[in-house]
Amino acid sequence: MVSKVLSRVLAAIVPLVLAGGVAPMASAAPVVNDPFFRYDGATPLASYDPGAVLKTRTVPYHFVNLPTPVEATQILYRSTDAQGNPSANVTSVLRPGNAQPGKVVSYQSFYDSLNPDDSPSRAVAGNTPIFDWTPSGRNLNIGGTFTSVELALFGPLFAQGYTVVLPDTEGPDANFAAGPEYGMMTLDSLRAARAVPTTGITPGADIALMGYSGGAIATNWAAILGPEYAPEINDDLVGAAQGGVLVNPANNLSYVGGSPMWAGVAGMAVLGVSRSYGIDFGPYLNERGRDVMAHLEDASIGNVLLQYPGLTWQDLVKPEYADPNSVPEYVEAVNKINMGTAAVPTIPLFVAQGANGILEGTPGAGAGDGVMLAGDVRTLMAMYCAAGVTVQYDQYDTLSHVPGAILWLPGALQWINGRFAGQPAPSNCGNIAPGTSLAPQVGR
Repeated sequence: MVSKVLSRVLAAIVPLVLAGGVAPMASAAPVVNDPFFRYDGATPLASYDPGAVLKTRTVPYHFVNLPTPVEATQILYRSTDAQGNPSANVTSVLRPGNAQPGKVVSYQSFYDSLNPDDSPSRAVAGNTPIFDWTPSGRNLNIGGTFTSVELALFGPLFAQGYTVVLPDTEGPDANFAAGPEYGMMTLDSLRAARAVPTTGITPGADIALMGYSGGAIATNWAAILGPEYAPEINDDLVGAAQGGVLVNPANNLSYVGGSPMWAGVAGMAVLGVSRSYGIDFGPYLNERGRDVMAHLEDASIGNVLLQYPGLTWQDLVKPEYADPNSVPEYVEAVNKINMGTAAVPTIPLFVAQGANGILEGTPGAGAGDGVMLAGDVRTLMAMYCAAGVTVQYDQYDTLSHVPGAILWLPGALQWINGRFAGQPAPSNCGNIAPGTSLAPQVGR
């Protein structure tokens, strides 16, 4: 199994970075304030339909800010944020030389950041300041390197001739954990990508969704919202492969609280959701909470792992708000991003989830992978199965979140290839064990 994964990684890196033996070219300094990422047209953004193309350009695909001979089409397009407002976002399309007509994968990144400079589009364009201070001056900017790392995940599909679409799932403001926004940004990215002739993506082309961890947030929310928000895209979706899924953030807040590795990510999620829904949590924070949130305001996941050991919600708020459900804005927001109370996808799913979070220091044997809850995922998949969705659910009882991705990848690649080959989607709906409650939160 390991040798097969390594061979796929090599298959990804060779065609993209070496491009037939040509080494990466010398890198110019990153253009952090690149005007391409801003909509500056005279026509009001709201006048455009979701998915409308606003700008396009062609840039070399960059690997850790080093340009390669592979070209990417970048598109600024109109989308919708979590509050329903028009938003201008960017996606990147990689079309291989051996492109197979009608084979498209939308790969949703786990760049997990509150800093727009860490977005995949900026990394692809070489505009990510690696090992430099973030705008707040509090964090070292390392989040932009994750898209380069993820080459190992989507690269094998590119090598097989799949056209790969890389949307900035968190939108232009990096609204981390705002699931519905992720979904709309992803669906509008596909609308825009097939409206640009140079991408080679035409209406009717088959599309698969793929993402792990933060990328799974976008992947599943795109599958959830597709039938209503973008039915013409949903009609062309052949399935979604995802792993390490965030289902009900309220449950996750309790699960990772006090964790030595993942506790800071909960703080990032609170900040990202508050930003996306226009919530001011300031009145509820204590002095430490204000300090932590100030440090997190433009942090990436690389700035928080192992850096806030033992942190809990109660450490951040005034004593009278020790129960998160005593904060009305919190209750309203987490209910909006609970997949368990959202619509049901209509496409086949491959979902994998680790369940040995103790390996990453999070207590609760069998509860989850250290940051995502296996019981939540099982309940969600059982709901989907009951609604008639074809689901293959794999649970890795011996693995945590990070190593779980290594086992998920070959399964996801094989599953995606099967969908494009026209094979019936597999299902193990009858074997999914009971999970945990996904009921909406109630204020107190």
